[in-house]
Amino acid sequence: MTFVRSLRSLRAEALRSVVSIGSFDGVHLGHQAVLNTAVARARDLNLTSVAMTFEPQPREFFAEERAPARLMRLREKIETLLEVGVDRVVCLHFNRELRSLTAAEFIVQVLVEGFRVEHLIVGDDFRFGCDRSGDLSMLRAYGQRYDFTVSDTQTLETEGQRISSTLVRETIALGDFPRVAALLGRPFAIKGRVVHGQHLGRQLGFPTANVHLHRYRAPVSGVFAVRVAVANQVYYGAANVGVRPTIGDSVKPILEVHLLDFRGELYGQFISVEFLHKVRDEQKFDGLDALVLGIKSDIQKIRGWLKGHLPTTDVTTSKGSKSNADDRL
Repeated sequence: MTFVRSLRSLRAEALRSVVSIGSFDGVHLGHQAVLNTAVARARDLNLTSVAMTFEPQPREFFAEERAPARLMRLREKIETLLEVGVDRVVCLHFNRELRSLTAAEFIVQVLVEGFRVEHLIVGDDFRFGCDRSGDLSMLRAYGQRYDFTVSDTQTLETEGQRISSTLVRETIALGDFPRVAALLGRPFAIKGRVVHGQHLGRQLGFPTANVHLHRYRAPVSGVFAVRVAVANQVYYGAANVGVRPTIGDSVKPILEVHLLDFRGELYGQFISVEFLHKVRDEQKFDGLDALVLGIKSDIQKIRGWLKGHLPTTDVTTSKGSKSNADDRL
């Protein structure tokens, strides 16, 4: 992956390439259709396939905290783009310089001079440039002038709806995780490294692993049954994503996971938390005693749901020292 902070450094990275452009948030099936076409075309032409994306995402640059929640972090996005099969991921720093480019300037300075593009693949609704005048017909006209070709991919639909990052977010909000997995082509998960907290969960009897989300908003909120992958093992548990209203010490959401029947050390471990079922929205309890009762009720419901939905009822456990994982419920 190459992170490009300026158009000058982009020109230094010039490649003879087949380029696909997008925010690629979630890398859903619609994105994958574009990327698969780019990879196949690059192989046919013996060129490098490139996925070009932006950081921050353009909507975040303009709307800041009003921008939609990300479906994945930048690291997860890059990993998934490479798993799809592109040769390189180039991430452009979306700043005032890039934001100010007209559609024509974007084509010449970024695509022609920067990427030395030979073939460009975009979605059929692709628009670009500070004046929003850039579209498929403009790309084709400039392609004839600068000797590159352009193709588009048709909108991918499911049940009469266009597959998009917006649809994925809406489906997550409904708690329909099987459909989310169908839209993404894989289960929805949040990944991150376990960090220290205030150890409140251990004091309450429900130690959890904390993962800071480092984004304005999470695409999920509430209490969930989850499947957690850590160190080549799989566990099941209860996850909370929110701002801890009962404790009142958090502004941005954080992810907290209580692994059922787990004993072990998690600090510093990189975990993947797959969301299976929503139990409830986040709520404020009337003190810590009520919070403990609420957590017990959540865990009981999650055990019941897991028993009814897993192929087998046994949950992977690990024996060892008492977990040092913290709690932020």
